[in-house]
Amino acid sequence: MTTLVICIDRSGAIGRATNVPMPVAGWEAVRSLVTDAGLSDPEDASVNCLLESLRVARDLRDEREEAVVAVVSAESDTAVGADRSIAAQLDDLVDRYDPRAAVVVVDSAEDERVLPIVESRIPVDSVDRVVVRQARDIESTYYLLKQFLADEQLRSTVLVPFGVALLLLPALFYWFSAAEAVAGVAGLLGAALLYKGLAIDRFVAGMPERVREALYAGQVSIVTYVVAGGLALVGGFFGVLAASELGSAPRLVEAMEFTYTAIPWFAVAGVTAAVGRLLDELIRDEGIRTPYLNLPFVIGAVSLVVRGFAGYFLAQEAVIDPFDPIGVGVTPVQRLAGFIVAGIVVSLVGVKLASDVGTETLEDVIDADRETDGN
Repeated sequence: MTTLVICIDRSGAIGRATNVPMPVAGWEAVRSLVTDAGLSDPEDASVNCLLESLRVARDLRDEREEAVVAVVSAESDTAVGADRSIAAQLDDLVDRYDPRAAVVVVDSAEDERVLPIVESRIPVDSVDRVVVRQARDIESTYYLLKQFLADEQLRSTVLVPFGVALLLLPALFYWFSAAEAVAGVAGLLGAALLYKGLAIDRFVAGMPERVREALYAGQVSIVTYVVAGGLALVGGFFGVLAASELGSAPRLVEAMEFTYTAIPWFAVAGVTAAVGRLLDELIRDEGIRTPYLNLPFVIGAVSLVVRGFAGYFLAQEAVIDPFDPIGVGVTPVQRLAGFIVAGIVVSLVGVKLASDVGTETLEDVIDADRETDGN
């Protein structure tokens, strides 16, 4: 039985360079083909593939095994047409030699894609990939870049931000110093990658549709969200004013003053937004889900704890007056402990109320979270 040594050329370079009808089979025919292909383009890797197929056939004959060397080359520029032409050439070789097995010789990852076509017609005993030693790393890098550039999503995520940054870099160098220009470009690239990596683009793209549905549905939460945004702005405004009144105080003290002043407004804003969601649940009469019922209490508890820690640091720096509610002095540590206890109590009240009034059990919430993560 005959073993067929097949040199695969999916790109069709051998056929175009030599203008020889394919397939080509036989020792002398393939040797002549090597000469023609080498004279046409000595740097083409297909020449090495042809020589390797001759070497493999010679080694098999040295082992007293009947071997026939053959070359198949694509005759179409399209991927489907190329594979179909190779399949037809393989059928011709099978009809001519009736081989028991095949040894496939390729010179690139692209040629290896034809292996399923060969295996559907002839059992493949071995695959020999020949790569020029000096070009092994270059070829691997080339195919990685080719696959990268073929992915439209990767191109838009990586190449577009880098292209915009490179276009902006000369202008930034003209108007600013080198350090400022590089910092600005690095910040732009970081923001662009985070924008895509955190799927913020999907959230922003779906925002108009969600807002329109909420407006048409008459949800109360739309109004409460606007009120919450206004309250948060007021809190930030008062926090900045309070921090600016400290004068030359350290940055950390200014940050604590901002937090101490703004956190009540932020807490009211969060509770307002959460109450809006609760009202929507009640209006739809679908039952109150446990997370929505517990959310206002969580916001209140966290706000108490954060305000307590901020007040503790400010009291240590004598920025705020000592707490003296009923004429009994309270130390900063006692004040902090009181806020922490109050936060825990508010949180426990929320958990208790949510478990008594909510329509979901803990298992329902966990199952819903798992389904969301799975999707």
